[in-house]
Amino acid sequence: MELGSTRVEVFADGRVTVGGEAISPPEGTDPYSAAIAVLADYAKSSGAPVLADAVDHVKGQEGRFHVHPDGRAEAVTGFPGAVDSTPADSAEAPADSVVAPSDSVVAPPTTPSYGSTHLETQFVRPDRPRPTTGFRGALYSATGGFVNLGPSARDQDEAELERRIARPLSGSFNTAVLSLKGGIGKTSTTVGVGMILAEYRGDHPCAIDANPDSGDLAERALGEMLYQKVKPRTITDIVRDIEKITSLTMLTDYMHHANRLHLVAGEQDPALSDALTAAEYLKIKHLVSQYYSVTLTDCGTGVSHPAMAGVLPEATNLVIASGYAVSGAKRARNTLQWLADHGYENLARNAIVVVTDKDQVSSRVNKRAIEEHLAGFCRQLITVPHDRGVADGDRISLDKISAGTRRAYKEIAAAIVDGYI
Repeated sequence: MELGSTRVEVFADGRVTVGGEAISPPEGTDPYSAAIAVLADYAKSSGAPVLADAVDHVKGQEGRFHVHPDGRAEAVTGFPGAVDSTPADSAEAPADSVVAPSDSVVAPPTTPSYGSTHLETQFVRPDRPRPTTGFRGALYSATGGFVNLGPSARDQDEAELERRIARPLSGSFNTAVLSLKGGIGKTSTTVGVGMILAEYRGDHPCAIDANPDSGDLAERALGEMLYQKVKPRTITDIVRDIEKITSLTMLTDYMHHANRLHLVAGEQDPALSDALTAAEYLKIKHLVSQYYSVTLTDCGTGVSHPAMAGVLPEATNLVIASGYAVSGAKRARNTLQWLADHGYENLARNAIVVVTDKDQVSSRVNKRAIEEHLAGFCRQLITVPHDRGVADGDRISLDKISAGTRRAYKEIAAAIVDGYI
């Protein structure tokens, strides 16, 4: 053991010694934290970091680390098992590095193992993730980070949703959002989920308004006032000029942008809006897929208008919008049944049904029964609570929707990306 270091030992009978003297960890404190606290006191007294050689006789582990006066513990640079940023061919080791003697038993790097025993050093642990919400987040902020209870179960769950949404993808994928009835949250779901994808993904998602009934996707994303001020480019313009559009720069000139969400607006002229054919949609989808890995297609109501013959064969997965009204639930079930009967059984089986409590149906409606009934026909059912920021039909902003609605949109986005993997 190197001169000047302090030996820390954890024994099978529960004893912990620092420099040969036994210490008594406070109740609820693990032996490593207790030993580091004692070493931090040594460091404060000496005014310099303390070098420690630690041996855990219970787990057969060893490690070498520095403890600073503020309680920070760092693995020694250059010590096996520690991260060493010095190039292998460097002629000089860093000033703070300590090289272990050749006859000492040390912890190996993370991956290899010596003999039959794989050693891990637990004396130096990674920083606990920072809590951001609730009592834990408040306590962390109030103490300047000194008291860190770690993220709550809910925070960890949110982080897992965000990880699923942000997963890198290889290729281009398309999710069709459809319903058999208007006014039950189809377009609001497309916009809200699109904005969530844009917030957490590294790439820009795209949303296409393929609604044959003068769709309002762009208005819901931008707000009517702003939409009226921008270039009146729609899906019809792209169809007309598609042979001339040969780059992302040219394509984006035909699109609208709600922060990082890129949108193809629907046709507002009633004489043209119903004219989108399957072949025309396929051309647009092929063009968009060259530049976007995630595309949402707002299909409008019904499954039998001409464009759907191009939408459904190209869809990776489906989102079926529904409501709590009994008629809405029946329509969602009938949509899934129609899909299964017309060669889209896989899309139906893996569909995500989204039930939006848009109109706050009466207490006579058994919401739980509707949810359980629809859940048996799809891969996942997700409910969106009543939210005036969505129900009013105005611009959808993630800053103005409720926490419950935002959470539901994140669950939908995660489920969509799950279907791409």
